[in-house]
Amino acid sequence: MDTLSQLKNEIQNEYQTTKKFFEVYPENQNDFAPHEKSMKMMPLATHIAEIFEWPNTILKTSELDFANMDYQPKKFTTKEDLLKALDENYQQGMNALENTNEDKLNEMWALKHNGQELAKWTKYGSIRHGLNQITHHRAQLGVYYRMNDIPLPGSYGPSADYQGFQ
Repeated sequence: MDTLSQLKNEIQNEYQTTKKFFEVYPENQNDFAPHEKSMKMMPLATHIAEIFEWPNTILKTSELDFANMDYQPKKFTTKEDLLKALDENYQQGMNALENTNEDKLNEMWALKHNGQELAKWTKYGSIRHGLNQITHHRAQLGVYYRMNDIPLPGSYGPSADYQGFQ
């Protein structure tokens, strides 16, 4: 089984779907959140864009420790910046996949906090987890769009707003 080829195809499909969602992103709703515990719309979309880079990080490391990193989320204000970040992160993730092999996907990778292991998967499983995160958060973004009367692009088929399969 050519797992690497299938993974690249899946990421490419998720990128195309996400790009459709970002192309209709409403800049005047950056701070919208349906609930006080929900992320605001632009930070949510930014997070989705950033996940496309994860294969790069996962393939170059053996773990990520949240307590021992200086990560600061990007703060975008425009749809143009969001689309640019999506494209750049997608390219980084895909380049990492183009430059790896099936054996590397079998190595282990862990999420930690201050040395405590939160989760551990193969690198393939870690990248798959990232793909699941994209799908999950894009669905959240779709709810935000629906609540603001923004037509929803199709994801895995038509939506109520777009009847085509493209």
